[in-house]
Amino acid sequence: MSLRQPVPQRSAAALCRRLGWLLALPALLAAPAAQSAWPEKPVRIVVTFASGGASDIVARTISEPLAKALGQPVVVDNKPGAGGTIGGTEVVRAAPDGYTLMLSNSTPLSIGPWAVPKLPYDPVKQFSHVAMLGIAPVAILANPKTGPASLKDLPKAAVGANGYSFGSGGPGSIGHIVGEMIKHEMKFPMTHVPYRGGAPMTTDLIAGTIPVGIDVITAYVPMMKSGQLKGLAVTSRSRSPLAPEVPTVVELGLPNLVAENYFGVSGPAGLPKEVSDKLAAALAAIVADPAVVKRFEELGITPVKMSSAQFADFVAKQIADWAPAIKAADLKP
Repeated sequence: MSLRQPVPQRSAAALCRRLGWLLALPALLAAPAAQSAWPEKPVRIVVTFASGGASDIVARTISEPLAKALGQPVVVDNKPGAGGTIGGTEVVRAAPDGYTLMLSNSTPLSIGPWAVPKLPYDPVKQFSHVAMLGIAPVAILANPKTGPASLKDLPKAAVGANGYSFGSGGPGSIGHIVGEMIKHEMKFPMTHVPYRGGAPMTTDLIAGTIPVGIDVITAYVPMMKSGQLKGLAVTSRSRSPLAPEVPTVVELGLPNLVAENYFGVSGPAGLPKEVSDKLAAALAAIVADPAVVKRFEELGITPVKMSSAQFADFVAKQIADWAPAIKAADLKP
């Protein structure tokens, strides 16, 4: 008699079932990681202009409260150049995982399609526009010693073939566009001097290297109050409560120069809904926070609350709204 016991035979179906479980095991083990809550690491906000400018100030204003709301550090990363398109391009090329965002504004999104040749992204289709933060007018500024006494004096002061030079935060920036609109409306020459953001332009403006600078009002209120810079006009329909002595372009008989810059937060297209919803809720709470509202008021920013869908529609409408002004100014990209 043999001492060996017969080996039970497994059916082919049973073997297939076991093999299937083994093949599925890695996916099952990875499932908790894939479903983990965002964010699990620091979040980066790309600012499309240099440190010290309006977008940079807004990004740093919201970064600390946003970090508290998300439970992760929020890092501000300045990527200036090419009218904000260098930073914008980096964002649209990033993974849509919520870890790379952009402090969105008028220049790279709504002005870019008209001012930048061969814009490397679609401002509507290649971004997830998460939340609006606020709007602010543009300030037309002068050096108190080398610049004109008022906006109306600018054509008389701008003598010579090239007229005055005016600085902006970069080619295609909202300051650049407003400068071109001034030239068109008031019919006199000015030479554009582009910088890599508002901060380096401000240095030259205060030093008298350029007599006129045009940029979002946000960074300039303290300098106007101290007398380092003179406000010639703001491009809003009503005076800024922070600089009530500065007239509006409407008061000066130039309503076609009305222009406002918006600030928001956007990410690459395809941002997961749960990430976008969480981020939008956190930003809505931040914009409503009295401390942030006070800081925005100090910067000349009016807080604005919009849903993600409303903000996306707003960006698209702004692209259409800027077209007539840019075409009328005959801006050459």
